[in-house]
Amino acid sequence: MQHYRTRNGQTRAVLGGLVGRSAEWVKAIETGRLKVPRLPLLLRLAEVLRIDDLAVLTGEERLSATTFTRDTHEALPKIRDALTTYRLTLPDREPPTAQRLEDRVRQAWQLWHANPDHRTQVSRVLPGLLADLQTTARVVEGNERRRILAAMAQTYHLAQLYLSFQPAQELVTLTGDRAMAAAQDADDPHAIAVASWYMNHVFRDAGERHEARVDLAMNAADLLRPENGTEDLARWGLLQLAAALSFAKVGRSGDAWRFWDQADRAARRLGDHYAHPFLIFGRSMVDAYAVTINVDLFKSGTAVRTAGIIDLAAIPSATRRSFHIIESARAHSLQGEEVAVVHLLAKAFEESPETARYNRFTRATVMDLSVSGGGMIREDAQRLARKIGVPAA
Repeated sequence: MQHYRTRNGQTRAVLGGLVGRSAEWVKAIETGRLKVPRLPLLLRLAEVLRIDDLAVLTGEERLSATTFTRDTHEALPKIRDALTTYRLTLPDREPPTAQRLEDRVRQAWQLWHANPDHRTQVSRVLPGLLADLQTTARVVEGNERRRILAAMAQTYHLAQLYLSFQPAQELVTLTGDRAMAAAQDADDPHAIAVASWYMNHVFRDAGERHEARVDLAMNAADLLRPENGTEDLARWGLLQLAAALSFAKVGRSGDAWRFWDQADRAARRLGDHYAHPFLIFGRSMVDAYAVTINVDLFKSGTAVRTAGIIDLAAIPSATRRSFHIIESARAHSLQGEEVAVVHLLAKAFEESPETARYNRFTRATVMDLSVSGGGMIREDAQRLARKIGVPAA
């Protein structure tokens, strides 16, 4: 445990805070003064240390942490096939127009944001959409091809979101890389900016390449002209947010809030009621990510207070609302407020069942509280565990 903690640059206090224990508890585990924790807490440790094989921690028979903390969507094999099928022959029919494909991509994003079962809905259209984009890009030229490539990058972003929190990290990396390649081939600053936002998620979730991901975000931001209108300004603000989240992950509070302030200024210029059609960047999203930044910086009291004043109803996306409710639960978890945690996770499930079901914090926390919670908390956690499909007491 000490090896992986130091590899990740985490102090004992940081690791302890992430699993709801003290620095002294971490030291006692590392020095052998305490026995191996029970399974729910062991899984929380594996999660924050980014370990999939529990045998790495226990030395016992191999047991995959992803069995408990990640669920597999039923359409994952179909999406995997769509991403790893190479179409080497040209289509024998007239290819769709760029406008038609762009409309289909827009409709797919609407499915993602508007439906509680967004993964299921999007999985039905992704394979065919990817196939048509890939084949059409081979037979058109000029501006038409650049439009197709930009639409392809957006579709890979959707695939990346579909794959998130599932046992398919190699496909998450693959989709992020392909999106960036398509955006660069399109020579489209807007597409490159969005690809940089999503690649930041890939690197940040893996705990890797902090400096590289900040440089990527800032280099992409330099391609934009925020004074030219909402499309540039929204993407520019989004990239400031990417840098803020990266700095928060490594504990650099001053830098995190400096970049959050930049995102905040962009949101103010866009207006209180603005939200980007598929990126959802706007006033409410920037405010909601302030909760995430405070949690990552272990400012639990500030995180809870911030969560209490956010108007999530202004976010036009069920999955984004659910995600930010879960982030609010993370804030209360740092405070040890188990009643609030269970209540918020249940609310997140009601908002978007598939968001809650595939979220690692939700799965690990519900499983933990279904065993260790007291009285009604344990009963509520067990009820939620059954709904999202994790082992309960």
